[in-house]
Amino acid sequence: MYKTFSELKKELRRDIPQLKKIKVALLGDTATQFLNIALKGTAINEGFEFEIFEADFGQISRQILDPTSEYYEFNADYTIIFESSHKLLSQYYKSYDTQPSFAEHKISSIEDLYQNIQNRTKSRVIYCNFTSINNQVFGNFANKVESSFVFQLNKLNYLLSAQIAFTHDNFFIADLNSIQNKWGRDFMFSPSIYVNTEMVLSLDALPIVAHHIAGIISSLEGKFKKCLILDLDNTTWGGIIGDDGLEKIQIGSLGIGKAFTEFQYWIKALQRRGVILAVCSKNDEDKAKEPFEKHPDMVLKLDDIAVFVANWDNKADNIKKIQSILNIGFDSMVFLDDNPFERNIVRENLPEVCVPELPEDPAEYLEYLYGLNLFETASFSQNDAERTKQYQVEAQRAVDLDSFTNVEDFLKSMGMISDVKSFDNFSKPRVSQLTQRSNQFNLRTIRYTEQDIDRLIHSEEHYTFSFTLEDKYGDNGLICVIVLEKKTPETLFIDTWLMSCRVLKRGMEDFTLNTIVEAAKKNGYKYVVGEYLPTAKNQMVKDHYERLGFAEDNEKWVLDIDTYQSKQVYINNK
Repeated sequence: MYKTFSELKKELRRDIPQLKKIKVALLGDTATQFLNIALKGTAINEGFEFEIFEADFGQISRQILDPTSEYYEFNADYTIIFESSHKLLSQYYKSYDTQPSFAEHKISSIEDLYQNIQNRTKSRVIYCNFTSINNQVFGNFANKVESSFVFQLNKLNYLLSAQIAFTHDNFFIADLNSIQNKWGRDFMFSPSIYVNTEMVLSLDALPIVAHHIAGIISSLEGKFKKCLILDLDNTTWGGIIGDDGLEKIQIGSLGIGKAFTEFQYWIKALQRRGVILAVCSKNDEDKAKEPFEKHPDMVLKLDDIAVFVANWDNKADNIKKIQSILNIGFDSMVFLDDNPFERNIVRENLPEVCVPELPEDPAEYLEYLYGLNLFETASFSQNDAERTKQYQVEAQRAVDLDSFTNVEDFLKSMGMISDVKSFDNFSKPRVSQLTQRSNQFNLRTIRYTEQDIDRLIHSEEHYTFSFTLEDKYGDNGLICVIVLEKKTPETLFIDTWLMSCRVLKRGMEDFTLNTIVEAAKKNGYKYVVGEYLPTAKNQMVKDHYERLGFAEDNEKWVLDIDTYQSKQVYINNK
């Protein structure tokens, strides 16, 4: 499931292709040398190279409160703060007279550290919450005693989420307490190792903790799982629909059917969070759809599935079909199948797709998948709940397009309308989310938190635009983001141009450029300058500016406003 610490250590010794470098500061109140190694090894598996500044342990406050410290000189992209429950317990014992307010005092000091970082850097902060320690001074009664350590520790973890993470865009929690709940305290912590080395995490726990922390960074860098592809027979329900029939497949509240029902509830929750669901099953399509349509105990319905593929073709080929419809990367897909043969076929033919090794017993599916933490995310908005419907509509558009001999006639028939606005408080969450999710159609791949978007809204040096798109099939929501920077009195620089791949080939690129040029003219600019910064994912826009008529100039792309001729589009302003 996870590589061992030794295997992660070996990753650092092998030759690897050039990876994106990310600067990470690691500040701890206990020894973090081995966590440093585990993070670097995990990052390689995630497709990144972590350059880590590791402060001597016990120097968290000194490094952050001193503006001349090595920490600020390093200028980290991410700051990991690892404070242990053991040091916390020592602080608690020393604060005898103020124990009932211990959590509030600690939260205040964490808030102070965060604000110091934000005032001096753009670093995002990942704070490890506190694993449970019941020091048994009050036994179970501790939960009724406000001054007890158990009460204060629980309160502290709650306030970390509710008072700091919830209200600060650049503050993220690595949930070590949940990891300990899953794996056990004896697995996570060895008293003898702690006493002799000041290290609070066991060697076995380090890869799991590193995986969770690296997962936060990976998701903030736009690399995360967007789609869950399901096999059906003995994966989504028990039994084989073609052989057993509708009445005899196992779902519901009895026996092993309960495991499949709870599994479906989890999948439904992922779908509501914005994970795209697809079906890839070796079955006759009508038989495969029957439980979704007719079985009273099915939690999942056809409306929850964005793309439904059921036939007798090779599953790897069918996943390629799903990918072509969704237009997302294979590395953002997870495929669940109970059959080892089918899993291996997909692994061999589509190595980028994540294919977990499901346990033989369906009762163990959920606990196994919980432990993998596959669906880490850096954002959530109400628009996520609409994602399935948007992809279903996109599949229908693709079918209708085939019935037209002329693409222009099809585009005219769609009745496309776009609402173009500057960023505001209503669009801020979705704009931020798009910058974090968009990898393919993204010219410079700049990631923005909501706090960053708020700065742009109030900036005198930028123009911002968000674009929605709706047509006769439905509303795609906010699908394009533009940030223009005032470089000189004559020149506007395209700091950010990204678009959802769902709306490609509809003229949205031309419509967007018309809007940019119109804004430039209105404000007296003569040139618009673009830049393409290549990543592993954005090759599709390598020639974007050249196709639109920009001229290359010293690794930038320049458009002369005076000679620009507005491009014909079939999209109207709202």
